[in-house]
Amino acid sequence: MNLKSLNDEALDLFQVYKNKPLLILFYNNQCLGCTGRAIPLAYQLSKSYPKLSVVAIHSTFGNHTITKQDILDIFTSKEAPFPIYLDQHHKWFDFFNCEGTPHWILLNQNAEVYRSVFGSQENAQNRLYYAIEELLTNR
Repeated sequence: MNLKSLNDEALDLFQVYKNKPLLILFYNNQCLGCTGRAIPLAYQLSKSYPKLSVVAIHSTFGNHTITKQDILDIFTSKEAPFPIYLDQHHKWFDFFNCEGTPHWILLNQNAEVYRSVFGSQENAQNRLYYAIEELLTNR
């Protein structure tokens, strides 16, 4: 099940991040909790935990199409601060049984789901921090 990069390249996320712990943020540009809290948190986590790979997957619902420019327009720098992939028909979103956006999936180095956390408010952020700390110290 391939994703598309912002440069329209198909890739297998599990192969790209093989043998590495991975945090996936499922988000949508039209979700204010995503753009206002989750994206900045993902950036902070990518800086705070260098042993953790952090990526975002923009899941698209309905007949909307999203472009690279649409994705980059939410950033003041007009550059992605971490890898962002496109899930045009929300197949990856469905595969991980996400509850909505933002939704975080933390995978261990064997690509197994370690934690699944919905939301971006303080309670969700705390659960995410604890899960990352636990995963990285128990490796």
